[in-house]
Amino acid sequence: MKKSDDVRNPPRAFSLVTTLISYKNGRQHEKSELKLYSRPDENGGQYHSLLRFISPQRDAGKLTLKSGRDLWMYDPNSKASVPISPQQRLLGQASNGDVVTANWAADYSAALVAEETIKDGDKQDRDCYRLHLTATKPDAAYPAMELWVDKTSFKSHKAEFYALNGSLLKTTYYRRYDAVLDGERPTEAVIIDGINSQLVTVIRNQQFEWSDVPASWFQRDFLPHIRDN
Repeated sequence: MKKSDDVRNPPRAFSLVTTLISYKNGRQHEKSELKLYSRPDENGGQYHSLLRFISPQRDAGKLTLKSGRDLWMYDPNSKASVPISPQQRLLGQASNGDVVTANWAADYSAALVAEETIKDGDKQDRDCYRLHLTATKPDAAYPAMELWVDKTSFKSHKAEFYALNGSLLKTTYYRRYDAVLDGERPTEAVIIDGINSQLVTVIRNQQFEWSDVPASWFQRDFLPHIRDN
């Protein structure tokens, strides 16, 4: 699982622009664009992440901060920051926990279930390890996951996310691996609702850059002072 995390996540501070598009019955329903800043925790474990909303206009300037185990939403109009959960929906089927940078090895224990050949998000056959992930932290984004990791490259191809009662919340396919930030990393995720497969959300990441993100940006008290250049 650690090797899979290393494929998905760059090893030092970076930024990117992410576009979220939700679909209902094949038609575009909502769209949002955000800039993500991430910085590894100096003590290991999880990343610190800051999301700045670019569009739609009604949300422009809002911030979401993940610092340690805490997640906050800041509204510049009210100048208030309120705690939120990683399970809270951001847009469509995408939650806060799906967009911020996450090391699953820090929050889950993994057990090998099987070695399977699956169809990836592009309908290509992939030989994978199927892992069952169980949350080891009470504030993990999901209580349990099933993860399919490529046996050779350790790329994540598919994940299923489950509720506490065992019901399937959503399935995510990780696609369009590209050479970015010193590694071959997924630049797109397709999220399918666990009940209604006609509800689909696509997350597209672009404009990857190494970024010397100030540590002060990841402090709740500093949120009112953040200005993007």
